[in-house]
Amino acid sequence: MKTARAPKTTARRSLLLASATLLTVSLTAPAALAAPRPSPSSSTSPSATPPANMSTVGGARLGRPGTQVNLASGVPVLPKDVSARSWIIADAESGEVLASHNSHWRLAPASTLKMLFADTLLPKFPKTMTRKVAPTDLAGIGSGSSMVGIKENETYTVHDLWLGVFLRSGNDAVHVLSAMNKGVRNTVQEMNRHAEELQALDTHVITPDGYDAAGQVSSAYDLTLIARSGLQKKDFREYCSTVSAKFPGQTTKNKKGRPVRETFEIQNTNRLLTGDSDISQYQGIAGVKNGNTTNAGATFTGVAERGGKVLLVTVMNPGKGEHNQVYKETARLFDWGFKAAGKVEPVGELVPPRGAAGAESGATASASEGAASGEAGGGSGSAGESGKPVASSTAGNASTGVGIALAVTAGLLALIAAGAVLVNRRWPLRRR
Repeated sequence: MKTARAPKTTARRSLLLASATLLTVSLTAPAALAAPRPSPSSSTSPSATPPANMSTVGGARLGRPGTQVNLASGVPVLPKDVSARSWIIADAESGEVLASHNSHWRLAPASTLKMLFADTLLPKFPKTMTRKVAPTDLAGIGSGSSMVGIKENETYTVHDLWLGVFLRSGNDAVHVLSAMNKGVRNTVQEMNRHAEELQALDTHVITPDGYDAAGQVSSAYDLTLIARSGLQKKDFREYCSTVSAKFPGQTTKNKKGRPVRETFEIQNTNRLLTGDSDISQYQGIAGVKNGNTTNAGATFTGVAERGGKVLLVTVMNPGKGEHNQVYKETARLFDWGFKAAGKVEPVGELVPPRGAAGAESGATASASEGAASGEAGGGSGSAGESGKPVASSTAGNASTGVGIALAVTAGLLALIAAGAVLVNRRWPLRRR
């Protein structure tokens, strides 16, 4: 995995970060067949062309090789300068897949796999929990890995570690969190179980950080499912949309012999969020995760909001070798998606987790019982200042598949003027 660039020392942009309001989406999925699960012995170097028997989870057309789109009058033509082996454009709220290209092709995921790592482990440890890093915590990190700069025998909060995972794609932070979770092996097992629960059946985890390993694969479809699940969690949204942060350095002694610990700035390596020399910040972007390894090439999953639409785009392994090519192709697909949304007929859908249907049935029954109870008690119920019922958030249960309703409803980034500002639509906001 390539080492991330050193953080810029320019003034930090301020961000407004969102909390949650859940939207209910359809839980009815078309009949679909999954191709055989990838095995640990599978190669990480895929063939030059996609296989003919790809999974049809989400719809039959998603299992076909090549580009899948329903062009019709009023629907814009797809951009022709997209060279990625695989990509997908989906409506984050409805789950409709607007267009795709080899979306179930099993490819090496690189650090986009950290989305699954985060979706699996984020609910387990409070932000304020601390860990004094032992040498064994950092064992087994792959050569050339991206690192945030964690030091042995230093103490970090869980909040620090997650900033290292999301902003700097730090494999050292992943390994420390895995050590807290009973080790890498246990973490990998939990990630694979969670992938199955999400119906991300193209995914097989070997390393929790996405470092190249034989048999470690995912797909553009699966990475989009995983991002959609993660974005239900408030902490996930906040970390993946953070542009820059202060990170603890190494403890030293000052002139008086007292221990002091300085901090240094880390910046998000998502170039659609931060911008770069040859690419601008993308209007409406709010994450999610990028990656780059020898076998995977460049990979990226992003979420953006514009004109009331929230879209997810995943791009895997562009054929062109230009600087920031994965972000440029993602931006072109986002542009098309925002123009086509509401006009194009979908070619498939993002399926809900396995437990979602049962959870909704139980929630419906509970709601009915609650309504009956409210009527019996004079119709009183919990209400906000507006007098409307207050929706309770289930975002914390997303990792168990309880509900597929998205918290990415709106309020995402509109990058304007000199800084990055979140559009206040429906989410209550707080300043970071």
